[in-house]
Amino acid sequence: MTVQETDVLVVGGGLGGVAAALAAARLGRRVVLTEESPWLGGQMTSQAVPPDEHPWIETAGATRSYRRLRQNIRDYYRRNYDLTDDARATAVLNPGGGGVSPVCHEPAVGVTAIEELLAPYRPDARLTVLTEHEPVGAETEGDQVVAVTLRARRTGEEITVTAPYVLDATELGDLLELAGVEHVIGAESQADTGEPHALEGPADPLDQQSFTWCFAVDYHPDGDFTIDRPADYDFWRAYQPDFWPAPLLSWDDVNPQTLAPRREAIFEHPDSPRGHVTADRWNFRRIFSAANHRPGRYASDITLVNWPQIDYMEGPLLGVDDATRARHLAGARQQSLSFLYWMQTEAPRLDGGTGYRGLRLRGDVLGTGDGLAMRPYIRESRRIRAEFTVLEQHVGVQARAEAGLPAGSEPFPDTVGTGSYRIDLHPSSGSRGPRTYIDIADHPFQIPLGALIPQRVENLLPANKNIGTTHITNGCYRLHPVEWTIGEAAGALAAHCLNSGATPRKVRNDPALLTGFQRLLQDELGFQLAWPEHIRTAQR
Repeated sequence: MTVQETDVLVVGGGLGGVAAALAAARLGRRVVLTEESPWLGGQMTSQAVPPDEHPWIETAGATRSYRRLRQNIRDYYRRNYDLTDDARATAVLNPGGGGVSPVCHEPAVGVTAIEELLAPYRPDARLTVLTEHEPVGAETEGDQVVAVTLRARRTGEEITVTAPYVLDATELGDLLELAGVEHVIGAESQADTGEPHALEGPADPLDQQSFTWCFAVDYHPDGDFTIDRPADYDFWRAYQPDFWPAPLLSWDDVNPQTLAPRREAIFEHPDSPRGHVTADRWNFRRIFSAANHRPGRYASDITLVNWPQIDYMEGPLLGVDDATRARHLAGARQQSLSFLYWMQTEAPRLDGGTGYRGLRLRGDVLGTGDGLAMRPYIRESRRIRAEFTVLEQHVGVQARAEAGLPAGSEPFPDTVGTGSYRIDLHPSSGSRGPRTYIDIADHPFQIPLGALIPQRVENLLPANKNIGTTHITNGCYRLHPVEWTIGEAAGALAAHCLNSGATPRKVRNDPALLTGFQRLLQDELGFQLAWPEHIRTAQR
């Protein structure tokens, strides 16, 4: 077994992990960054989800490095693609033209943009990146995590990394369990948190947001790219949750905000697959738009399928044994393939026909040979028991009004960043069966440092979706720019503590030290720590 020593170990190379490693390296510390998949970038790349962003993202509510990441993506297209003159001249170029973000893009471009950020720290080994390595063990001494053992997925070889600071940036908070860090999974009860939308009965650890195995497709109406009938197609074709208006494999679903039935199909306009902007589902998470390029150069857009029909509700990934977890992961893959097969063979078409056989699975765009994304899209993780836990009452519009609190999100004196997204919970699993959406308005919010500090452990920091939130507030703290800010703040905190000799807990609870750290975030790393008042009191 190989042993390696570093200043900061970041386990998990998603957006939070990348941002953490980048911040610690910029502040002069040696960093080892590990990732279980071949690609860095997590939900943006290996999980294949275009950025979910708020409406102010171009000018506010993100750190300097996140803006640089977005600019790197746009510049890549300008350097390498035969864009139209209009597209090339557009400052806010949206490569995919998708509706979910002003910078929808192909996942591999995100990988390149991330590498451009990390590249300056590789030549002198200030940053070491270990891809396709997963954590398998952790060594602790009292309230310290002293070492983490990682296994290479291809060879089975193991490496143990020691570091004075360890950051858990895994998608499911794996280090929390391996290191025995106190944490929570699933849904809390109203009795625990007082949140209006928490469970009315007892807490349910198995009530976790659905996860999704995404895939990408293009469309060639004269082709036939029908996949083999999935083994579990009959099961998924008949599958209908109690709260769903029709079988899951259909164009009918539920409006997340009103819970009313709705119908959303693809190709509602004849030019939809070639960049035409319509309200149909094809365009929402489109990652490549033919309309941005020289006319006739590309026959089809490419869209990313992360739609309600492939949210896996049959069971969670946490709190179950390995065999059950593997069964759920396999089930999610079958569900996604079954939806594609349904679209190719049975979906009602606008012209009255049946099936879009010209839908072509594009695993090559996602870096895989099987057509699906490298990793499932994870919405909910283990969450630390933190010094401070963000509740619905801190950010939710309804919850704050009912409690008689002032309009706007709760101001946090220990803020280490800002974020914004609706409290957006997809249907969840649970011991009582699938549960419908919770999608409610909130105010643009701050990220409190107390939510990044475990109640007991001194040198492990969360750097992903595993901070001190609840099942409810995780719904708005889990998206791309927020995860990046959380990770960057955690990486900066680890480096700052090494540079100053203070502990994270001391930094948070000593006003002078807290002010100094917040000044570092603003001056050195370009953080925004508070929203302008007219945005803080807005409703999403």
